[in-house]
Amino acid sequence: MTGRRDDGYHLIDSLVVFAGATDTLEIAPAGRFGLEVGGPFAAAAAGPDRDNLVHAAAHRLAALLDRAPAVRIALTKNLPAAAGIGGGSAD
Repeated sequence: MTGRRDDGYHLIDSLVVFAGATDTLEIAPAGRFGLEVGGPFAAAAAGPDRDNLVHAAAHRLAALLDRAPAVRIALTKNLPAAAGIGGGSAD
């Protein structure tokens, strides 16, 4: 049903479909931190480390745990950046 409720909010019908395309992360213990970015949209996510959300999240978690981020992370970017489909900060 669509329309407007008595309180002014709109009624909407939604259809959510989960696509098979996703970004992926592989995380493995390592002697020190490393981040590899690959996939068809890697260029948009492979900028300076401080701008990469995966890099920032790993370092923030390590700081909370009071340890160095001794992991290797492989990010495969299959979703385009800034497309509004959850391929960035929503991950």
